[in-house]
Formats: sequence, C-alpha cells, structure tokens
Amino acid sequence: MAITFYDLCGRDERLRFSPYCWRVRMTLAHKGMPYTTVPWRFLEKDALAFANYDKVPVLTDGDVVVTDSFEIMRYLDDAYPDKPVLGDSVSCQRAHFFKLYVERSVTPVLFRIVALDLLAAIHPDDHAYFRETREARFGMRLEDVHNPEQGRSQLKQLLAPVRDQLRASTFLDGEAPSGADYLLFGSMMWAYVVSLEPLVDTNDPVDEWFKQMLNVHNSVAGKAITIRDL
Repeated sequence: MAITFYDLCGRDERLRFSPYCWRVRMTLAHKGMPYTTVPWRFLEKDALAFANYDKVPVLTDGDVVVTDSFEIMRYLDDAYPDKPVLGDSVSCQRAHFFKLYVERSVTPVLFRIVALDLLAAIHPDDHAYFRETREARFGMRLEDVHNPEQGRSQLKQLLAPVRDQLRASTFLDGEAPSGADYLLFGSMMWAYVVSLEPLVDTNDPVDEWFKQMLNVHNSVAGKAITIRDL
C-alpha cells in the first residue's frame, strides 16, 4: 500500500525540520520503504482533520491513519516487521524511556540554542502562532529563551551518558543505527537544519556519531535541504 507522510515545512517548502518527522523519515529509510510526503505548516490544521489530529507527523498507509512519531515507529515495526527499529516489547519499553529523556531533557535545551534561528526558518505566516505557543511553553520571550552558549553547556552535561555509550559502540543501538539513534538524531537534525550554531565540540563522540548519521541509509539526512543551502 502507498504510504503518505505529512511533514512540517519551513519558509521554503523544501526545508523540513521537525524532530518528530525526522524520526519517521529515518525509520522509513531504515526499512527501505518508499513513501510520498505532503508539506504542512503550523496553521494548516484543517489539512489534518481526517486524522483527528492537529500536528505532524501523520502517516497514512492505505486506509490506516497513524499519528504521533513513536506510534508511527511502532506501527511500521508491526506492519512491516523486517528490519525492526524498536524490537520486542522489552526493547520498545526501553526505547520509550529514551524517547522521554530526549523530549523532556535534550530537545528543550536544543531549543535554547536555536530558538531565534528556528523562528527565522519557519514561514512568515506562522511567526505569530509559533511565538505565542512557544513563549507560553517557556514562560518568557523567545529572545530570552535564545541563549546558545548556555544551551551548549547544558547539552554537554545532558549528553554525558550518550557520549559514554558512543565510546563503546558506533551507534547507540550497536554497530548499526536503530530506534534510539533515530530518537536522538531527530532532535539534533531539527537544530542542524535551521541553524549554523554548533551543538557539540568537534572532538566529541556525539559529533562523530551525528556525522555518521547524516550518511546512513544513502545519506537521506545528509542530502536534506538546510539553511546552508538557501
């Protein structure tokens, strides 16, 4: 069946930066599955009415509609068990724990590094919505949230266990990338797509891992349009 993937886009329709959509994109690449994307912007809520959902990613597989990035990863493993990314129930639970760590710890710190760059990357029609919702979330103006130096310092501490893991294996899930890699990579790719700010030191194992992630699966991420190309 034909898979369609609704994916957040920026001021240029080719600019795809959502951390959650990147999880799905990497999962589809991992499984070698063809798909088509539908670009979507923050205020286009009506376009997702069929899914009873108001944000992306949304994936359709024939008549099946799946929302939420982690649920999409689980669905793809269940429906297409070849080349799993989350594994059995125990492995999936561990991946879910790592998902929570990324979303609640790493992603907010990344936002501090790229907040104003992200605002500049989205479509002008979405600026007011983006500012209002993100400032309500952080309880301050975006200009006060944006602090790249402080964000990098916090990120360095948060990634200490990731750094140690990468000293023991090429990827977080071993010698080949899988679910945990895609969960963290999605958030780091989000920052990389919209900003020129360095995220980690060049001699950091996380930096080497990120560069390798850009090249896996026929460089699906490395070939993506970023602000460097606009």
